[in-house]
Formats: sequence, structure tokens, C-alpha cells
Amino acid sequence: MEHEVLTVSVSQLNHYIKRVFDANSYLSDIIVCGELSNFKLHSSGHIYASLKDEGGLIKMVMFRGNAQYLKFRPENGMRVLVRGRISVYERDGAYQLYAESIEPDGVGSLYAAFEALKKKLSEEGLFDEAWKKPLPSFPERIGIVTAKTGAAVRDMIQVSGRRYPLAEIELVPVAVQGIGAAPAIAEAIRFLNRHKLCDVMIVGRGGGSIEDLWAFNEEVVARAIFESEIPVVSAVGHETDFTIADFVADLRAPTPSAAAELVCPSMQELSSYFTGQKDRLQNALLHFIEVKKQRLERLTSAYAFTCFSDTLSDHKQYIDGLMKNAEQAFMRIADTKRHLLESKMAKLDALSPLKTLSRGYSIALTKEGKLISHAADAVPGTEFTLKLSDGEADCIVQ
Repeated sequence: MEHEVLTVSVSQLNHYIKRVFDANSYLSDIIVCGELSNFKLHSSGHIYASLKDEGGLIKMVMFRGNAQYLKFRPENGMRVLVRGRISVYERDGAYQLYAESIEPDGVGSLYAAFEALKKKLSEEGLFDEAWKKPLPSFPERIGIVTAKTGAAVRDMIQVSGRRYPLAEIELVPVAVQGIGAAPAIAEAIRFLNRHKLCDVMIVGRGGGSIEDLWAFNEEVVARAIFESEIPVVSAVGHETDFTIADFVADLRAPTPSAAAELVCPSMQELSSYFTGQKDRLQNALLHFIEVKKQRLERLTSAYAFTCFSDTLSDHKQYIDGLMKNAEQAFMRIADTKRHLLESKMAKLDALSPLKTLSRGYSIALTKEGKLISHAADAVPGTEFTLKLSDGEADCIVQ
């Protein structure tokens, strides 16, 4: 029987082939191993690339909904394991791999993402000791960013209350695992900084798998810790667990309870310390007083103190002598000045016009008190006063 040849359009053929691919259970969920090439992250968030090996190549696409959950940044030349389905892009008639997840071949995706981010942030200097801030010795308020319930938060609150009950606890509860945990942790750190709600903060959670702890390996959390003006203590998981947050934080604690011990001084230790300081201060003060007492005794037993009254009497006599000498000197000076004054007064008296008048002379003065010393000044009719030794006489010139 002769085979009947079908006539179909390109679109019909491509559609048929796509149905064949989609109906194949083997191709609907498959893991393909290969090397990434022609990698491109589109502005839409979709990833376009090719997978190749020594003998072939297949195109690959990963849509944004799946790409946003990648734990590492794929790069050309990287060997990967891609899980997805094989189907046909009808418009181009090309079959391709529709990826749902991508993991590095031979290395877990989380570990690869951890190492990649660690390298990136280290090169930026976020781990440098120069940026580490010291913890306050006596915090007044302690911020805790962790889950609202669980052993971790209970341990931190109990240890803080036991060691240093003077400090207030500012708990900012957040999700510590799952989608949205990392942004929530970062926002809680910024919230404590924005409102200055504490002097130091603990960021962490209890133990778990690497997947459970992954929120503390996210870049958004690392940068929030680095930008924090408040010192941050990272306390994630157990002692053997290390996260990116541990490297960025100002101090890493092996466990949440250990973080509370690092942040809170022990009241018992402080009491012992201050008791010791008080004893040392008291002993030092007693020693100081004893030294000063001995010095005072030496001074009071010195000759200057034992013979003080005699010395004072000698000084009194010396001062009395000085006073007597000063009085005698003053009297001599006063006598000399008095004799000099009497001599001057005698000379002035001898030169006095009144002395001349007593010898029979007189003085003619005009009514205005002007001296008439020449006959030409005494014209007839001039009135004048004749001043005598014992009085005056009014006269007129005729």
C-alpha cells in the first residue's frame, strides 16, 4: 500500500513537533550537563545561553521567575548541571532547553554562591579589620535581630538578663530563613540604626542546614551589616557554621548564647573587679596617709619647729629695734625740716612790705589798688589811699 504524503504548513509542522517533545516524559524533566557559552542576562531578567560539550551544543533559556532564585552568578566556560525540559520554540522551529534550576557541576550551588560572594565582598574591603568597630563596655540597650520564637532568642535574653540585667533588650523579630528573610534581616538592621535604638546589636539564629542559614549569606544582609553605625555581633548557627555575615560583622560569636556573653559584662565579674579596685584604692590611700604622717612628724621634730618660740622672740626684738630706729630717724628729719622752715620764714618776714611800714614808711595806692610810685602819677584831684603800719588814710592830691 502506497504511503500517503501529507502536506502541512511550517507552523503546523513546528506545532506537531512541539507536541511530540512535550508528550515525551523523558524530555519533560531532564538534567543536562555541559559548559555554558554565549551567556546573556537580558534586561527582562531572562537568561539566554548555550550548553555545549566536545560533540554538540543546545540552546538554553531560563525565565526570570526561576533565574531570580539562582544562588550564584553563571559565567561563560562554567560547567553546570541544568535541570529542566526540552521543548520547541515554534516560531523558529528550534528545540531548546527550558531551564528551571542551574547548579555548578561538581560543586553545590550554595557553596559556589558562598565562595563567589565572599570573594567579591573581600575584594571590596568589607572584611577589612580597619572597619571593625569596638563593642561598648557597658551597653545600656542591646538590639537582637532574630526569630521571634525559638531557642536562640530565649538563650540570648536569658544570658543577657543573668549577666547584665542593667541593659534593656530591643528585640526586632524577623524571619530567618526562606524567601524574603534576607531583606527582612537587612531592614531590621537599618531600623535599629535609623532610630538609634541600641548601643550594640546581635544578628543571628540557631543552627540548621546551609539552606536554613542561607539568608545570612545574602549580599543585602552583608551590606546592611557593613553600613551599620551600631557595632554588630554575628551569631549564626553553631561554632562550625560560617556565613558571610560573620566576615562582615564587627565580631563573630560561635553561638547566639556566646554572643550575649560577649556583649554583656558579667555583674559578678564586675562586682569582684570593683571590690578589688576598692581594696587597692583603700590600701593606696592608707599608705599615702602614713607617708604624709611620717613626713609631718619629721617636720614637727625639726629644729625650726622645736625652737619656734625663741626664734619668734628674737624676731620681735629685732622688729622693735627697727621701729625705734625708724622713730628716731623720723624725729631727726622733722627737726631738720622745722629749722629750715623757720629760717625761710625769717627771710620772708625781713622782706615783707609790712616790716618796712613799721619803720615809718607808707605806701600810696589808687582807689583801684594800683601802686603810686612816681610823682607824675599823682596829679591834682587824684584820690588815693595811704597805707600805714597800723592802718590806712584816704587822701587827695592838691
